[in-house]
Amino acid sequence: MIRIGFSEDIHQKQAGRKLVLGGVEFPNEVGLLGHSDADVLVHAVAESILGALALGDLGKFFPDNDPKYKGISSLILLDKVVVMMKEKGFRIGNIDIQVACKAPKLANKIDEMRKVVAAHLGCSIAQVSIKACSFNGVGPIGEDKAIKAQSYVLLEK
Repeated sequence: MIRIGFSEDIHQKQAGRKLVLGGVEFPNEVGLLGHSDADVLVHAVAESILGALALGDLGKFFPDNDPKYKGISSLILLDKVVVMMKEKGFRIGNIDIQVACKAPKLANKIDEMRKVVAAHLGCSIAQVSIKACSFNGVGPIGEDKAIKAQSYVLLEK
């Protein structure tokens, strides 16, 4: 049995916050606004898994009005989602992620992000694809006001 899930998440940039994408910190970059660490890539990954399992969205399990999640690493939330996935008898088949941002340039950190995400998903780096695009100056992403991530996941029973 297989299940497919999709999610996208977008956060606006916020000066004074650190930028974390795929569990990797980008020093000297403007961070993202959010209740947790606002790791938009990890949010999309976790929510695509929840979607494949038909369990709902991140807010259902980790509400942004709950103080215990303030500033929390999104990897901790992903770990909890992975436990739910395993309890339902599923594992990652593959996951395909796209991150849209004008800055920072992601090419030098993509393999590191893949390693971190794969480790938290309990799968091989070969099962995790991360791509980047810039939106070529179009909209809030192209104008460097926000970062968006999309994630498609294939789960196998």
